[in-house]
Order: sequence, then C-alpha cells, then structure tokens
Amino acid sequence: MKSIAFFLMTGAVWAQTAAPAPVRPPVKSDADTVVATFGDGEKLTAAELKSFIAAMPPSMQQSAQRDRRAFVQQFALMHRLAQLAEQAKLDRRSPTRESLAFNRMYLLMNAQLHEVLDGIQVSPAETEAFYNQNKNRFEQVKVKAIYIAFSDKAGDNETKHHTEAEADARIIKIRADIVAGADFVKMVKEYSEDQTSSAKDGDFGTIRRTDNLPEAIRDAIFSLKTGEVSQPVRQPHGFYLFRAEEISPQPFSEVQAEIVTQLKQVRFKQYMDDTTRNLNLKIEDESFFNETPPSAPTVGR
Repeated sequence: MKSIAFFLMTGAVWAQTAAPAPVRPPVKSDADTVVATFGDGEKLTAAELKSFIAAMPPSMQQSAQRDRRAFVQQFALMHRLAQLAEQAKLDRRSPTRESLAFNRMYLLMNAQLHEVLDGIQVSPAETEAFYNQNKNRFEQVKVKAIYIAFSDKAGDNETKHHTEAEADARIIKIRADIVAGADFVKMVKEYSEDQTSSAKDGDFGTIRRTDNLPEAIRDAIFSLKTGEVSQPVRQPHGFYLFRAEEISPQPFSEVQAEIVTQLKQVRFKQYMDDTTRNLNLKIEDESFFNETPPSAPTVGR
C-alpha cells in the first residue's frame, strides 16, 4: 500500500526505540504505529502525523495537538481533495500551478537558509578573541541620577509641578553646585523627584549599551568617565543628571552567547551577499518596469 510520507512537508521520521528487555515484548516505534487508515487503505503512522504537525505554523500546531482525532479527519479530507485535484489536473492550471511553484520555491529557500545558519560554527577561541578586541562594546556603567520633572498643565499638583523652563533652570543650578563640590547623594535626597532612585541614594542601576533606553540617555551615560556628571538630559517629562560611579566591561560569561549570535549573523550576511552577487541578474526589458501597475480590485464590486 502507498505511503503518504510524500505529503509531509519535512522528511523527518520520529522513531523511538525501546531498550532490549528479555522479559517484555518489544515496544512499537512511532514509525510502526499506524494511527489511522483511510481512502484505499492509505496508512498514517504516528511518526508521519507528528512530522506533519511539526511542519505547520505554531497556531495550527496548537489546534492539531488539542484535538488530534479532528485533525486526522481533516488530514484525510485534505488528502482526498488533493487527490481529486491531481486527477483533474488542477495542478497544471493557472493560478494553482504558479502557486504550487512559488510555495515550493519559498519552502526550499527557507530550508536552505536554515541549513546555512545552522551550519555556521563559531569556536570558543573566536568568541573570546572578539570579546577581548571589542571590550568597549560590552561596557557597562553603574549610574546615579537626579531627576527634575516638569508639566505645562496649570494647577497640576502631582510631582510634575515645575514648568519646563523652571525645571531646566533648577537642573542647571544643581549641576553647577555639584561641579563646585556639593555632595551628589545629598543633592539627590534634597531635589530628585524620581522616588525609586532617590530612595536608593540616586542609584539608577548598571546600564549596558544593549539596554532598551532612549538614545539621549545612552549617549550621555556612555560619554562619561568615572566620577563625571553629565549635562542635563531632557526627556518628555523631565530632566536628568547622571553620574558615572563605576565603568567596567561585562563579564565574558554574560555576553558569550550574544557574541556567538553576532558572529553567526556576520557570516550569514556574507553568505547572502556572496549569493546575491552571483545571481547574474540582468534586466532585459526596462520598459516592463516602467509600466503603471494595475489598480487593486475594489472590495464589494
């Protein structure tokens, strides 16, 4: 009897083999376990069913896993309808023919890209060398901050009680006092309106270049040397002053996986660039690309 394996989008066969046990009969593998038959005696094994489900989009996988019996019924129906379509030679008609060709090409393209990406190897020595040569990329800064909020709403009794001009003048004065010798932590406790950092003597945390921060804050922090205080940094609702407490590289163990990913991406891009250069693409009819594209059909007409 025919196998339906050629309908599967992957060629993987999930086989489980039991360890020899002289007192027990051998356990059937998924490849041998027939879960359903249909049509003219077509067999669907557990391995084929699992492989087919694994090849589907995640949302469809979840649905199939929730009710495997319903999925098998749908599978049998799809199989039968596909057979009827082939018997009617619908796979040779437009637009089905072109859709089949495009989907096949698209699936093969993705298979090739995954194969290339999975095959890229980065050695521990390469990873460590990259880290040592690019420690500035992995710099982290322990920061203290002072925050002065503003609001242009009249009668606002919340913490944002300064106008923008008042907040700007205040943060400039605070910075001048710190540069002149005022204690940063004392100024935090007296003026900062960021309650979270103020309760911790202004500790704003340890900032890494990859952290999701506004660009102005990242640029200000990473331009500082240890002990330096930034210029005021305006944000939508207030101004910040930052002081760099400690600057150090992230430990190699924390960034090793990130470096491997970066190096893989670099090599993958090289592969894509080389492949693109070798396309030998030549436009033969420029007029085709200057034609006005047809209007999209209007829904409901």
